[in-house]
Order: sequence, then structure tokens, then C-alpha cells
Amino acid sequence: MALGAFSNSLNVSDIAVSLSFYEKLGFTKLAGELDQGWLILTNDGCVIGLFQGMLERNTMTFNPGWDQNGQPVGEFKDIRELQAQYKADGLEILNEVDESSKGPASFIVVDPDGNPILFDQHV
Repeated sequence: MALGAFSNSLNVSDIAVSLSFYEKLGFTKLAGELDQGWLILTNDGCVIGLFQGMLERNTMTFNPGWDQNGQPVGEFKDIRELQAQYKADGLEILNEVDESSKGPASFIVVDPDGNPILFDQHV
């Protein structure tokens, strides 16, 4: 099952310092607002998010409905379908999405080692 674009969302203490560091590694800004404390950076299909004051831990992120460049894709499995499948498989869902809603939404699952995995649909 396709999960959408993948990125690592990093909890950073100083987003400007982190931006400077990752730019030196060859990353460029794809989206976000430095003054709002979040940026999405890319390097040859690799995507990372920098988040200051928004995440407790570094988080794997999947964006159903987006490709690796943050562009909408034609067909994709809606986040509510993913949530229903994961619940049926016995996974605990944090911040459940209202299954009667449509459009953008998000939920989190946590792996056995406590690593959060964010499913964040923007379309």
C-alpha cells in the first residue's frame, strides 16, 4: 500500500542554525516559514522537515496524496482508509481522524520502540 511522500520531521532547537547546517549538506527549501518555526527541505528526492517547538521527538512522516516534491498525485489511499486499515490490524491510533470528514487530516501511530509515525494528508 502506497503511503505517500516520506520525510523525516526533525525536532530542532534553533531552526535558523539547523537551516544553515542542512543547506551546507546541499538541502534547499521546498516549503515552510522560518518565522513560523517550520521548513521543508529537499535534496535529490530526500525530504526533511525542520520543526522548532512543534514536535516532542523526531518523527517519520508520510503524506498521502503527495509526491516527494510536495505535489498532489492523481490517485491515493485517503488517510481515513489508512486509519481504518491500521485499526483493523490492531494498531493504536493517536489523534484519530473523524472518518466522516473529507480532505486534510492527520493521525499518529507509535512503533514498538516509541518512535512516532505521522500520517499527514494535505489534500
